[in-house]
Parts: sequence; C-alpha cells; structure tokens
Amino acid sequence: MIARIRDFVITQHDWIFSVVSYDLGGEDVKCLLRYIPDEKGERVSEIGRYRKLEFYEAYEFLRNYRPEYLKDMHVVPKRDIKEILRPEVRLPVIAEREENARTIYELLGRHIPKERIGITGSFLCGLNGEKSDLDFVIYGRENFNKAREVVNDANEEGLTAEINDELWRQIYQKRKPELSYDAFVAHEMRKGHRGAIGGTYFDILYVRDAEELKRLDKKNYEKGERAGYRLITAEVKDASFAFDSPAIYELEHPEITKVLSFTHTYAGQALAGETIEARGVIERTTKHETRLVVGTTREAKGEWIRSLSLI
Repeated sequence: MIARIRDFVITQHDWIFSVVSYDLGGEDVKCLLRYIPDEKGERVSEIGRYRKLEFYEAYEFLRNYRPEYLKDMHVVPKRDIKEILRPEVRLPVIAEREENARTIYELLGRHIPKERIGITGSFLCGLNGEKSDLDFVIYGRENFNKAREVVNDANEEGLTAEINDELWRQIYQKRKPELSYDAFVAHEMRKGHRGAIGGTYFDILYVRDAEELKRLDKKNYEKGERAGYRLITAEVKDASFAFDSPAIYELEHPEITKVLSFTHTYAGQALAGETIEARGVIERTTKHETRLVVGTTREAKGEWIRSLSLI
C-alpha cells in the first residue's frame, strides 16, 4: 500500500488525513489530520458528517487520542489505513457533478493525458463547501509545465479569470509570508499556476510521476544537524524541482549545496540562473552536505526565499 503526496487516507477510525510526503518506505505515512467524524460537523459527504481541524487543533486532537501518531509531523501507521483516495481516480467523478471542476478538467485534458490530472483538498474527500478552492494535481514535470501554459493562455483569452487584487490580498493574509505584498504578488504571478472560474479560485500542484520518483533523493527528507539561522545570497544553478515538496533549489555557493523549502509559499520561487536571497536554518547531514531549510515551522517566520533577479 503506497500513498503519494496529495493523496488522502482514511483510517480505521474514519479520520481523514492528507498525505504530505512521498512514501520513502517504512511503516508510517507522513500526513496531516484534516477531518474527523462529528455529528455536529459543518461538512457532509456520502461517508458522513465531519468537522475540519485547523493545524494546531489537529495536533492537540492527536496528542489526546493517538499520541503515537505524532513525531516531527503527523504519521499514520500503514496498518491503520483502510482506504487511499487517489486524486486522478476521483476527479472524473467530481467533474460530473461540479461544473467548475469539469471546465478546468476538460481544458487541461485537451493538452495533457487525463489520467495525469487529479484533484486534491476538500473536493477529494467530498467535504468541500460553497467557498472551497479547487486544487488540481498534475503528475509529471512536463505535464505540469504544460498545464501552467494552458492556465496562462486561458486567463489571457478570458476562458478563466486572473486573480484580482482583492483575492491576492486574501491569499497574502492567509500565507503571511516574510515578503512585502508587492514582492509576494510578483513572484506568484510569474508562477502561472493559479486562476479563477465562476467566482472559484483554483490552482495546480505538481507531483512526481513514476519515472521522476526514481530520481527522488531520500536525503532531502532526512533531518540533518541544525546549526542556526543564516541569510545567504546565491545563484540558482538548477530549479528543475522547484515546484516539488520540498521545493529544491541547487545552488552555486562555496558552502551550501541547496535550499529546500517545506512551505508551498516558496515553491517555484526562482528560476535557474537567477540570484536569490534566502533565510532559513542551516542543516548538515550525515553525508556532509550543508543545506539551507526554509519552512521549519508552520508560519515560517523569519524564513524566506526571494528572487533578486525578479524584484
């Protein structure tokens, strides 16, 4: 039983978790608890009535009821998983009943194999509300880059709408990045992975396909020895997996080999050949690699990546 990042899993207790890491082997799946059954919950699907848990509320819930699920993040033992919800399997079903999802699915499907397109978030588990965003998943880097082109073209042609200032400010307040509003929007607009349709905000998210998983470096998921905060300026020599999780920026730097971002805010933040300024935590691994990690806390306070070439 292999769960992938962006999948959701349902446990024997009917708790619903989002998967936040690729399966690196072992007995656990790294997750985040999102929904629990609740007779008074505000979200309803064919599997029952649920309540959505906020980030720290989910930690408190597991601390009380399943402390063994708490490590550096939430983990679910594979033996406790009764169902895996696959984004690419659920999307065709969701598209049949959700007009906005169907429109984007059909738009992307004209250029990308439909089996390489999925949907995650609240729609994946049928617990979406009236104001829920659409979070599409694209498998494979080539497909993802094509999807960004499609979204940009659709925005320019008026098939979908570009994000307006009011929505950008909502996103900015939600993310609370260590960037000015103007700098945040400049980086986000270049990424080309967002739009709006029928008053609903949508984005597209990258997940490695089977071939790209073979190139996954497990060292990027192993915690190194921390050596405090540091601010660096360096040239990015490879940003091939800048939209991955973690986002990976290979550097031209005398000491630090790469920047890893574990917060989606700084995914896709810079291109190869650009100079970045980054502040995060220095980690030294057992194989003597020194890297800078951004997103060491939920809020990533005091941590950032910005492209000096862009702004």
